[in-house]
Amino acid sequence: MNKPIQRVAIAAIVLVVALLANATYLQVFKADSLRSDTRNSRVLLDEYSRERGVIVAADGTVIAESVATDNKFKYLRKYPTNPKAFAPVTGYFSFVYRADRGIEAAEDSVLNGNDDRLFTQRFMDMFSGRDPRGGNVVTTIDPRLQRTAYQELSGADCDGPCRGAVVAIEPGTGKILAMASTPSYNPNAIATQDFGEAEKAWTSMTDESADSPLVNRATSALYPPGSTFKVVSTATALHAGLNADTRLTAASRWQLPDSNTFLSNDSGSTCPGSSNGTVTLTQAFEYSCNTAFAQLLTEKVPGDKPEEFTSTAKSFGVGEDPAGIPMPVAKSSVGDIGDDLAALGQSAIGQRDVRLTVLENAVIAATVANGGARMRPYLVDKLQTADLRTISTTAPTTLNRPLTADQADVLTDMMIKSEQNTAGSQSGIASKTGTAEHSDTAQGGETPYAWYIAFSPGTNKRIAVAVMLENGAQGQNSYGGVVAAPIGRAVMNAYTGGGR
Repeated sequence: MNKPIQRVAIAAIVLVVALLANATYLQVFKADSLRSDTRNSRVLLDEYSRERGVIVAADGTVIAESVATDNKFKYLRKYPTNPKAFAPVTGYFSFVYRADRGIEAAEDSVLNGNDDRLFTQRFMDMFSGRDPRGGNVVTTIDPRLQRTAYQELSGADCDGPCRGAVVAIEPGTGKILAMASTPSYNPNAIATQDFGEAEKAWTSMTDESADSPLVNRATSALYPPGSTFKVVSTATALHAGLNADTRLTAASRWQLPDSNTFLSNDSGSTCPGSSNGTVTLTQAFEYSCNTAFAQLLTEKVPGDKPEEFTSTAKSFGVGEDPAGIPMPVAKSSVGDIGDDLAALGQSAIGQRDVRLTVLENAVIAATVANGGARMRPYLVDKLQTADLRTISTTAPTTLNRPLTADQADVLTDMMIKSEQNTAGSQSGIASKTGTAEHSDTAQGGETPYAWYIAFSPGTNKRIAVAVMLENGAQGQNSYGGVVAAPIGRAVMNAYTGGGR
């Protein structure tokens, strides 16, 4: 072979090898990223041509399904059951806006049928000539409880449309029984195959004046927890060897260490039930006395006080990188306290830089209810093939034990007393309210965030709840016990059958 032909042959071989290498790279190594690229309409056309799996509540109620059409897309995604109530759980699936938020995004590979665990189903469908189908997702949501949480939250006494969230958890397992967020949205408006209407709906939902209905305030928003965080502060004291009878200041005002800053009790009053200017830790918790808790963490707790506080908070999950449920959850935090005792005193009452999701505060309540054992919260009970064969089941998982059983009993007793000292109190509930300031200005004056965390004590520890409301109608008087507590009690009663 002469040299020119040899060179041409070598060049041809190199080009063929390069072509094969590029094809292998695209089809093997880049396949997932190309498939998930939002600009790849071929993938969406393929997904719309197959029957996407259903999402169901714990009792089998269908909350997301695919309905056959007579157009080129073959299937339309629909949300048939109280779509606004269930939107924080389902999310939406849209040709224009893809699978976004909620279970639709978190379990997309199962629902669209591409998950490796559905290989046998795909093979059998191909072998039988049947169109490919997606798998199903069974959630832990109790539909009656979900509807109650949404109705109570959206119908609360608010300044304009209510902005807030409710999370209910089964303490012994970590199952999320309800997860509501308001204002909400109708995912059908985005899932429609009329793309012009879908764009109008999206524009209205993302408008600055729309109060961010697409945001799941239960998992994606962070709030100062106010006095509900005194549960963690009390746990810190119990860990350090203090007890329910530890004496604390009852003063109406207390100066933070190494600072010119003073903390005050609500309405500037002394802590009720004082004797010789002091109260017990139980009394301080019952009446939510800020000055007592600031002194508790900055003076009474022995050892490295900030470290004791932050490590206890972390044991409840605050500051950890949260695992998905399966959707992402914002990271709660106590902030950077360092060795600043003044910052510690403010953090002890759930202010300064302490920030929690509503889900995290529900976990804190559930941990106390569960005798001190913290369970991993989860929203997906099991995954199934289209033929209802189970391919994955979520087992309850104990993450750690922030409290001993005795310490949990002490805190439960304090929370029962706190409930009885709350407006509209109900027997059979252990709770803690919170009214959190969040103004960036020195003057304050804003409507506080109203909190309520609670559970059913005794042998009936089937539910723990956390409620947060941003915009109570009473302005500065929108206290947790007045605004959020009725919502939490209604949700608990809907589950346990108790009286309102």
